[in-house]
Amino acid sequence: MRYYLIAGEASGDLHASNLMKAFKEKDAEADFRFWGGNLMEEVGGTLVRHYKDTAVMGAWDVLMNLQTIRKNFDQCQKDLLEYNPDVLILVDYAGFNLRMAKYAHEKGILVYYYISPKVWAWNQSRVKKIKATVDRMFSILPFETEFFKKHGVEVQYSGNPVLDAIENRNHNDEPFEAFVARNQLDTRQKVALLAGSRKGEIKYALPDMLAMVEKFPQFQFVIAGAPSFSMEDYEPFIQGKDVAVVFNQTYELLQNSYAAMVTSGTATLETALLNCPQVVCYRMWGGAFSDFIAKKFIIKVPFISLVNLILDKEAVLELFQEDFTLESLEKELGLLLQESGRRKQMLNDYKELHQRMGGPGSSMKTAELMLESLKIDKS
Repeated sequence: MRYYLIAGEASGDLHASNLMKAFKEKDAEADFRFWGGNLMEEVGGTLVRHYKDTAVMGAWDVLMNLQTIRKNFDQCQKDLLEYNPDVLILVDYAGFNLRMAKYAHEKGILVYYYISPKVWAWNQSRVKKIKATVDRMFSILPFETEFFKKHGVEVQYSGNPVLDAIENRNHNDEPFEAFVARNQLDTRQKVALLAGSRKGEIKYALPDMLAMVEKFPQFQFVIAGAPSFSMEDYEPFIQGKDVAVVFNQTYELLQNSYAAMVTSGTATLETALLNCPQVVCYRMWGGAFSDFIAKKFIIKVPFISLVNLILDKEAVLELFQEDFTLESLEKELGLLLQESGRRKQMLNDYKELHQRMGGPGSSMKTAELMLESLKIDKS
């Protein structure tokens, strides 16, 4: 079969690549064309556009790049029709993919959505668009499955691909000494900085994270370099601070870190599943009015991190918008960097998270469910 996939960021590239690998095991004639990244390209097929050239964050960035965004849509629409796939598989990336779902649906192309847009968290009106334009939804979180069923969306739960990615990570269970030597780091315990994969995220989060370096000199702070960035992207923020950067080794860094500061999103779940205590740091924009708008009208769930949403409690501290202050960050990080009751409780909560998430195998299960659905939908 012919598969057209669209993933718009690093995590989507990772999970889409694992899904493609599973398709190749089940479909000897699988042919891929996609918008994504290096990991998808390694599996095989044709990369049309790399996500690093298409990612924007926030309303202001969208407004400043409207012409480019329109060109991207036009290119994707034309390319999709010329390829004429058996199915369009959309991977997260809601702003772009929901529009592509509408277009594909109007052109009679089958639309599957893998890794749902977070419509249960904000802008829940978009669930109507999903119901009208997406043929099947493949959910990766138990609580969102119930949300979509309640709104009449055809949905199947296929487990979470993060578990597959962690299971198949490079340097699995690598000793600390080997990790340090391989990356030319010093022997101090590590604090990981996961500041996001978009320029807007590092702009709003990384400076305050880096302010912690001088507060805890007994630890070495290490930035998890995003695949779409280079040292040139981080150097304006580092400015001579005692901090290292390692690229394309987020899992390896987390498994060898004593604690982490993490932007919201999939990274919070990955950090927890690798048993690294964390504090969640997220700021979309500044100002008291913006903070009021975000909390009052945009965010529709009690938590912003997947860890807390899955456990339905505040297992990890969320410093969001005006709560994201240097004082709050220093206080929480200080607790996590010692053998405190706070650290021990978080690690116990991680055990419960592991039980709720289950084991690996999600990518293969999703591929099998999609192939079964395609037999029905194409008949």
